[in-house]
Amino acid sequence: MSIEIKSKMFAVETIRLGGTTEQVVRGGRDKFALARKAFANNGIMNVGMIGWGSQSPAQTRNIVDSLEGTGITTKVGLRLHSPHWEEAATVCPVSEMYEVIRGSDMVIVLIEDSAQPGVRNQIFAALRPGTTLGFSHGFLQGYMEGIGEHFPKNINVIGVCPKGMGPSVRRLYEQGKKINGAGINCSFAVEQDFTGNATEIALGWGTAIGAPWMFPTTLGMEWRSDLVGERCILLGGVRGIVDALYRYYAENGMTEEGAFLESVENITGSISKAISERGIIGLYQSLSAREKATFERIYSAAYVPFRELIREVYDEVTSGNEIRSVIMAGKRLKGYKMVDIESTAMWEAGKKIRAKRGAIPLAVDPFTAGLYCAAMMAQIDELIERGHCLSEVANESVIEATDSLLPFMHARGVTNMSNNCSITAQLGDRKWAPRFDYTTMQQILPVYQRIPAINAELIAAFTRHQIHEALAVCSSMRPPVSIAVE
Repeated sequence: MSIEIKSKMFAVETIRLGGTTEQVVRGGRDKFALARKAFANNGIMNVGMIGWGSQSPAQTRNIVDSLEGTGITTKVGLRLHSPHWEEAATVCPVSEMYEVIRGSDMVIVLIEDSAQPGVRNQIFAALRPGTTLGFSHGFLQGYMEGIGEHFPKNINVIGVCPKGMGPSVRRLYEQGKKINGAGINCSFAVEQDFTGNATEIALGWGTAIGAPWMFPTTLGMEWRSDLVGERCILLGGVRGIVDALYRYYAENGMTEEGAFLESVENITGSISKAISERGIIGLYQSLSAREKATFERIYSAAYVPFRELIREVYDEVTSGNEIRSVIMAGKRLKGYKMVDIESTAMWEAGKKIRAKRGAIPLAVDPFTAGLYCAAMMAQIDELIERGHCLSEVANESVIEATDSLLPFMHARGVTNMSNNCSITAQLGDRKWAPRFDYTTMQQILPVYQRIPAINAELIAAFTRHQIHEALAVCSSMRPPVSIAVE
C-alpha cells in the first residue's frame, strides 16, 4: 500500500524502501514556522486537547511551546473534578471537556481508548461544522467500523500517531531544542477531508509536536498495526519472551543475576542498541561464525511458532475482538485497579542489576538475539502480508521498539513499562505476554534442545529480506540523538 501526499505547504519527498517507493514529509524544529502557518492559514486558531492520558501531557506541552507567540490558543478539556485538572492547568488553560470542544477549531481526542466509544456521540454533537477532529490512535475508527458507523460528514477527521509513548514525545522534543530533528517520528492519516485542507493541518500538527519525519497511512491500518505491535514485539511479546528466557537460563544453571543479564538486559540493552544502530541484519553480521550458527539454530526453531501466534493476534485485532476486549475491561476497571506486575524474584533481581550497572557494555548473546529477532521478523512478515506499507512495518516492528520503548524498559524495567503505558497496551500485554511465554517454553525451546537444526531456506529468507534495506533508509531518519531516559 502506497499513499500519495498532496500538500501545497510542505515539501513532499520520495524514498525507496525495499523495492517499493513511498512519500514522506520532513519536519523538525526549523519547520515550526510552517506548522504555525499551516494552522493559522487553514482556520485553526483554537486547539482543544481532550483528555490527559498517555499522550496528552507531552503533545499539549509541545504544541504550546511550538505555537508560542502566534495568537493560536491551546486549551485542555477534562471532565469536571478530573484528578488531572491541576497538573494540566500548569501547561495551559483547562475547561470542561464539551465546552472546549464547542469552542475549538481543531479537537484532538486523547482520552483513554476504552472511554471513547461511550462519549463519541456527545463529542460529535459538540463539534461545529468544518471542525478538524484529530486522533493519535485509530481505536475509535476501528470500533465504529465494527458496528457500521461513520464519522459526521461535515468535519475533517485526521490522525497523527507518534511512533513512541508520550514521555518519548516530550523527551525528544526537549532534546530537539539543542539538536534540530530530535523528536519522535509520526504516521499521519486523513480519514475525511471536508474542508479540502486536512492534509496541511495534519502535517502542521505532526510538525508542532516535534516529528522529524511524517509517514502517510490510514486510520484503519494504524490501529491494526498499533494494536498488533503492542501485543507482540513492542510490549507483550518482549515480556513473554524474557519471562521464558529467564526461567530457561536459571533452570540451566545460571544465577538469578546471570539469567537476568542474558535475557532482559540483553534484549533491552545490547540487542536493542545494535538493531537501532545497525539494523537486524547488522546485528547478525556482527556475530562470529560460531555465534551465527547459534543464532540460526534458535531462529529456525522459533520463527514459525512465533509467526503462527502473531497471525492469531492479527486476526483477533482486525476482527474487532481486541477492541471489544479493551472496552469491556474499561468497564470492569471502574470497580478496581489493575495490579502491578513487578513483584517476582526475577524483577527484584532486575532492580539490583540496574542499580549497579557498569561502564562495560554487555555482549550480545546470540541465542537470545536469534529468539528475539525471530519474533521481530515474524511480526514484520505478518504486517507485510496484511498489506501494510514498509515504513509502517519498519516503525511498528523495529524502530518504535529500539528507539523508544526498549530504552525506557532498560532504564526503568520492562514491568515498569507494563504498569505505566496506556490502558489498551497494558491490557494487551497482560493478555498476550503469557502466550509468548508459553510458545517459547512449550513449542520453541523443546524443539531447539531436541533437534537444534538450521533451516537454510528460512535463514536465506531472513538475510535477503527487503526489510533490511527499508530499515537502513528509515534508520537514517531516526532522531540524531538517542533518547535520554534517565
